[in-house]
Amino acid sequence: MNRLAIAAGAIGFLAVALGAFGAHGLEGKLSPEASAWWETATFYGLVHAVAAFSLALHPRPGFARAGWAFVVGAVIFAGSLYAMALGAPRQLGMATPFGGIGFLLGWTLAIIAGAKR
Repeated sequence: MNRLAIAAGAIGFLAVALGAFGAHGLEGKLSPEASAWWETATFYGLVHAVAAFSLALHPRPGFARAGWAFVVGAVIFAGSLYAMALGAPRQLGMATPFGGIGFLLGWTLAIIAGAKR
């Protein structure tokens, strides 16, 4: 069982489902700022789900670590933005950069894994 592939697939599924919900179910119900948060969360979640899934297919362990950093980053980054868009306190936005750090860590780990022979 490839847990990273499962997690990446779940993140991708959620990004598509929540993106559709935002576009149709929340249309006209979010402020412009909240709508932008929703779109950003969906975009970054989907991009990093695809990246994590592709890394899950690589046998080198360093790529799996990068993929898990993407998954954790997506949960924190997108999750905090979705929550704020739905009315959670803006202080939750202090967590969002930690998700971004997860993304940056993932890309860094992918570079390192790719550079190893």
